[in-house]
Amino acid sequence: MSRFLRAALIGGSFMLASAPVADATFPGANGKIVFASARDGDNEVFVMDAGGENQSQLTFNSATDEDLGFSADGERIVFRSNLDGDTEIFVMNVDGSDQTQLTFNSVADLDPAFSSDGRIAFTSNRDGDQEIFVMNADGSDQTQLTFNSAGDNRPAFSPAGRIAFTSNRDGDQEIFVMNADGSDQTQLTFNAAAEGDSTFSPDGERIAFRSNGDGDDEIFVMDADGQNPTPLTADPASDAAPAFSPDGQRIAFMSSRDGDDEIFVMDADGQNQIPLTTNAVNDEDPDWQPLNPP
Repeated sequence: MSRFLRAALIGGSFMLASAPVADATFPGANGKIVFASARDGDNEVFVMDAGGENQSQLTFNSATDEDLGFSADGERIVFRSNLDGDTEIFVMNVDGSDQTQLTFNSVADLDPAFSSDGRIAFTSNRDGDQEIFVMNADGSDQTQLTFNSAGDNRPAFSPAGRIAFTSNRDGDQEIFVMNADGSDQTQLTFNAAAEGDSTFSPDGERIAFRSNGDGDDEIFVMDADGQNPTPLTADPASDAAPAFSPDGQRIAFMSSRDGDDEIFVMDADGQNQIPLTTNAVNDEDPDWQPLNPP
């Protein structure tokens, strides 16, 4: 079964806990693609060239490492790991060195995403249900942005600093946006489908996301104000976790169309869908490294 079809209860708040997260895409030249893979027996962090070549492992431990995202300068990778026994946020250099834990508590901290100015948004259930928080890149000044009894999760920054996120506050999972300080929370999608995995294009004008409106998970794109939702994939398998390339021309995503989760890439209009990984284990959660950002 594809991992993002499994659900879990974490801290009493329902979420698709194994669904991967797509983070903000920052403008620049296209660098490597980071992804999570279970090929050594548990999820570890890997990187590969944009064409799928030179796949290299960055983390080596018995924990689950996933929810990956690059910093705006392409030099750091943020991720979540249960290395200390519960789910916490970590950061490391792009070569896997200097792995540093940023959160320390007994609840689940997950879904980390860098902003263009180096802060990190993340999800935590430290108030009893899932809410969006933000912190500095060193883990200091952890500040709660959402306050309600619904599940708010999977934040992703726009290049200009707005935050897209998923919330079930209207009864099902929809995509919302807010300012970086938590103000002006605005709902973008309104339907009976479950939607999430939102990520901005590098120019901030579009949002790619996952929706199961046709009965299975597909990748869609819409304007940043929620207008003109357009499907990019139409496959009986589950397609999820879109990530724009830094030049805005391509989208990496994960798909179960070969029987397990693999990393695919397609043009930004949905054309030329090709696999980058092909193996018998789950490869998930891609994000694209920006090089030489403006």
